[in-house]
Amino acid sequence: MRIALDAMGGDFAPDAIIDGVIDAQQHLDADDQVILVGPTQTIQARLAGRTGLGERISIVEAPEVIGMDEPPVESLRAKPKSSIAVLAKLAKQGQTDAVISAGNTGACVAAFQMRMRNLPGVNRPGIGVVVPTFGGPVVICDVGANIACKPINLYQYAIMASVYSSRLLGKTNPKIGLLSIGQEDTKGNELIRKARVLIKSDPDLNLYGNVEGRDIFKAVVDVVICDGFVGNVVLKLSEGLVDGLFNAIKDELMREEPQLALTFKPIVKRIYQKYDYNEYGGAPLLGVNGTALICHGASQARTIRNAILAAKRYHQQRINAVIADYLQARAQRMSDAQTN
Repeated sequence: MRIALDAMGGDFAPDAIIDGVIDAQQHLDADDQVILVGPTQTIQARLAGRTGLGERISIVEAPEVIGMDEPPVESLRAKPKSSIAVLAKLAKQGQTDAVISAGNTGACVAAFQMRMRNLPGVNRPGIGVVVPTFGGPVVICDVGANIACKPINLYQYAIMASVYSSRLLGKTNPKIGLLSIGQEDTKGNELIRKARVLIKSDPDLNLYGNVEGRDIFKAVVDVVICDGFVGNVVLKLSEGLVDGLFNAIKDELMREEPQLALTFKPIVKRIYQKYDYNEYGGAPLLGVNGTALICHGASQARTIRNAILAAKRYHQQRINAVIADYLQARAQRMSDAQTN
């Protein structure tokens, strides 16, 4: 399998990206290839002195970089030789089986959708992130790709996220929840109410109903569906809460007794790892015609390593083919939904 990475994407690029690639080598098959996309000289300098890599890592030149704060579409036009643009071009030309970036999320979504196109039947792709909860992993879709959703988008997110949860996380007939302001069917805005009707009308989807934000970490459902604006807020709030909670525990232990803090340190570390997004690597852009993972901007080397392994599992499980077959079988229903 050929996996291409944006070597310049993320707060700690290129070091974290290259270190993650090297860490992943021992977990890859002998015929797997990794392609690093970015300024050749910069990447070569970071790889200098590394042994045992052989010809498993290659470099594709991309002299430009899109910053995290740059406008996505305008930046792609202004920087056609950026690492994100070149990454997407490789996918379009069939020179890679998967693409991964921890760079500007908006630019990634725009570039991957523009170059790779959507799967047949998909209106808008959505980012499906795995959130570790007290009751196991939960998939939330969308968390930032589409902030202006229509009911058909949420219905398709329910399909794609359910397939992802089933095939990658081993969830049997995953329960789907629509994120709303109350569990009652009467609660929620027009988007949620119409989406619920669509999802409920599909006998192959296991709709639980509405869920509230507090239900996510209780793992009341396996899949949570929302628009990208709400999903991104939930994701960032959760990350901040986890970091703040563990820092508060550490500070309290240090205040009480430094030796006590040292005693509990390995326990706290194990607990933190269970709820750390880095363990799941990247989030797939569900709905594009290919394997595309978007990583957190603050990704560390282990995040990238795990993203590479996640991309391989996604590709091997033929998730896109399953989604496309599902959508094709329901083409008429979706056509009627968009008409109405």
